[in-house]
Amino acid sequence: MEQAEITKDQYQITIERVEKSRLPEVDFDNIPFGKIFSDHMFTAEYKDGRWQNLRIEPFGEIKYNPAMSALHYGQLIFEGLKAHRSADGGVNLFRHRKNFLRFNRSAHRMAMPALPREVFEVGLLKLLELDRDWVPSGINSSLYIRPFMFATDEYVGIRPSDTYRFIIFTSPVGPYYDHPVKVKVAEKYVRAFKGGTGYAKTAGNYAATLLPAIEVKKEGYDQILWLDGCRFEQVHEIGTMNVFFVIDGKLITPTIETGEILEGITRDSVITLAKDMGIPVEDRIVSIGEVIDAFHSGRLEEAFGAGTAATIAQISEIGYKGERLVLPAIESRKISNKLKAELMGIKRGMKEDRYGWIVKI
Repeated sequence: MEQAEITKDQYQITIERVEKSRLPEVDFDNIPFGKIFSDHMFTAEYKDGRWQNLRIEPFGEIKYNPAMSALHYGQLIFEGLKAHRSADGGVNLFRHRKNFLRFNRSAHRMAMPALPREVFEVGLLKLLELDRDWVPSGINSSLYIRPFMFATDEYVGIRPSDTYRFIIFTSPVGPYYDHPVKVKVAEKYVRAFKGGTGYAKTAGNYAATLLPAIEVKKEGYDQILWLDGCRFEQVHEIGTMNVFFVIDGKLITPTIETGEILEGITRDSVITLAKDMGIPVEDRIVSIGEVIDAFHSGRLEEAFGAGTAATIAQISEIGYKGERLVLPAIESRKISNKLKAELMGIKRGMKEDRYGWIVKI
């Protein structure tokens, strides 16, 4: 066993390496999304009011009592971030501090203990140092990183758990979408509403979207464009990403201020880059009627989703009340293509990181 210091007095990581790496078994030219996992995982436990037993160990199964609280009452939150192989062969971690802050916002909403920055950050960095060879080098590939926390009390009763487990594992991935996305506007199902958990990255938010997603896929769509739960008028987000529209040369995205939409790190990156490029940005309430009217008047120039898994995913078609709205060709989309090239250039070290977004491993 190896010992790795985190802070001088408070935390220490124990490291157990795998006896034999599974790395030679991976075909990095054909990587599916979310099905291949790296050699190790980082784990920490919360009990007696503090985080303890920090360790990196071989990736593998975890066993729990059937009465474990998370299985019954849904206290489970997670994050998603990425590391990329840089042009010089190094490893670049993208904006992990924003993910840490969002993780703790989710924890607060779900009545879970805050995670100390040292546990999240140094545990993550040690894990990436250990499994750095798992970061793919393909232009459309990356290392997807999944931190998550769940309640572990062995108790059947509705109350916050007293114990939790935090785990980070990683997965080499190819593109989440290998084609432009077709989305259907929600008509009867709701993802989030004011006062709910829409802004939190908690498992239940995604569980509620699974049946609607199956239904729209039968109609030839890839995802749902969610609307507000009261009048089905305000645009929220897509099942796997935030959404942007280019109307009359302006980049428009639904505001996160209502608490119904996930505060995306890629969303924030796109807005920051667009403003620095001199592109007019409107971060506000967006009605579906406005989007449909812009399409019919020829003013809807582009639409795309933005998220960690998907990066920037072009939307080719929007389904609304029986009508299929086919958007302009991908090649003609000046704003989103420019933003995607700039964002990927920063992630891979080919463009200057003026924002301090990259941490080199």
